[in-house]
Amino acid sequence: MAVITVIGLGSMGLGMALSLRRAGHRVIGCDLRDGAADPLIAEGGEAGHPAKAAAESDIVVSVVLNAAQTEAVLFGDEGCAPAMRAGGVILSCATVDPSIARDMAARAEALGLHYLDAPISGGAAKAAQGKLSIMASGTEAALKAARPALDAMAETVHDLGRDAGAGSAMKAVNQLLAGVHIAAMGEALALAASQGLDLGRAVEVIRASAGNSWMFENRAPHVVEADYAPRSAVTIWPKDLGIVSGIATGAGLPVPLTRAALGQFEQAVEAGWGAEDDAAVTRVYTRAAGLKLPGEA
Repeated sequence: MAVITVIGLGSMGLGMALSLRRAGHRVIGCDLRDGAADPLIAEGGEAGHPAKAAAESDIVVSVVLNAAQTEAVLFGDEGCAPAMRAGGVILSCATVDPSIARDMAARAEALGLHYLDAPISGGAAKAAQGKLSIMASGTEAALKAARPALDAMAETVHDLGRDAGAGSAMKAVNQLLAGVHIAAMGEALALAASQGLDLGRAVEVIRASAGNSWMFENRAPHVVEADYAPRSAVTIWPKDLGIVSGIATGAGLPVPLTRAALGQFEQAVEAGWGAEDDAAVTRVYTRAAGLKLPGEA
């Protein structure tokens, strides 16, 4: 049994913490929101302060939103990294620029810690089932030290090499496709609506046709059901596609589809839908054409 701190108990982090607890580990959850750790406590886990919890832990799993939050929880004034025992391992799961992952790995190693660049994919449901896909890169020692957590949280661990940053680069590739596919889903449903097609029937047909994608199959029913409870919020995509765009700019690589999708998500945020499920990007298209979606008067 390992002692594992999970920082960030949102839809992904909570599921990961519960998976770790089910695997028999002592799990300490940390989140700024009151009551966020209650489901973990109900399953025998604990709530704690990040630095204090990290001092007791073999493994720290950071599942916060972005690079700034990762920096704060790991290396800020009351950060985890300085409090951890030498030989401990940090799993950093936020989507960040590869250069930031490399910098954090160097800072962790200077403190005698291991650092695994470990972005995640699979959504809240798979996080709760311990069936995530984790894109891991770091030293052999980091991978070995992280193994108890990886085995509990992931169905598939992709070993992307010994250098931190490769995991984050691969996550950027994934997010390019995921973001473009969600925006394309919204555009396709809007086109169907413009032609008077029943959207439920359109989803049924496309699911059995060559135009289907995992994101279409997963998100289009949210639109049909007028269910925009946030499994993955709109606000994630300006951040993640912005990272993709920045990486591409640095590489001199044109990414017109990424930038088109980014613009649609930015419009959705400006319209006030940022906290809703990312399927709400469909409204950007339909509102422009004066169309109504299910659930709209």
